[in-house]
Amino acid sequence: MSRYTGPIWKKSRRFGISLTGTGKELDKRPYAPGQHGANQRRKLSEYGLQLQEKQKLRFMYGLNERQFRNLFDRAGKMKGVHGENFMVLLESRLDNLVYRLGFARTRRQARQLVNHGHITVDGQRTNIPSYSVKIGQTIGLREKSKNLDIIKESIEVNNFVPEYLTFDENNLEGSYTRRPERAELPAEINESLIVEFYSR
Repeated sequence: MSRYTGPIWKKSRRFGISLTGTGKELDKRPYAPGQHGANQRRKLSEYGLQLQEKQKLRFMYGLNERQFRNLFDRAGKMKGVHGENFMVLLESRLDNLVYRLGFARTRRQARQLVNHGHITVDGQRTNIPSYSVKIGQTIGLREKSKNLDIIKESIEVNNFVPEYLTFDENNLEGSYTRRPERAELPAEINESLIVEFYSR
């Protein structure tokens, strides 16, 4: 199953949360898409709730099913709470940290920046969005990429960098200083439902 590249606003309205992180999707029409979207009253089964939670997180980080499952299995081999470890692994992906640092407005845009070779890790060009950034590593921009309008605009509008990252505005680079705590990760996700979904 390939990565979803369709309209993300529709998915956001279906799940009732902003998958892009901008919140614009739900401003005008905060209900499900379709002709009867505003009047739908669906009662989901337990399985349906678990599946919906998994899909929410998968679309939020832009992964295909195989990548998502592999990362989930990897989290299960780590010490600590399975669901929280999984969220931390998703958060430490290179494309996500590029988004968190404000180089891009959305994770999709961040993924494209990484794919096109604009991003460096510890000074080395890295074009793998799924690269797992380790604590202490520095994420920056190639010299040629620092003047890109899309990056300049994103940095200007970004007014929040999480505490587990440090950002140097002068050099346009940031460091991954520590593992994020659960309170710093998306609050609208109930990861225990995802663990239950894969434990069936």
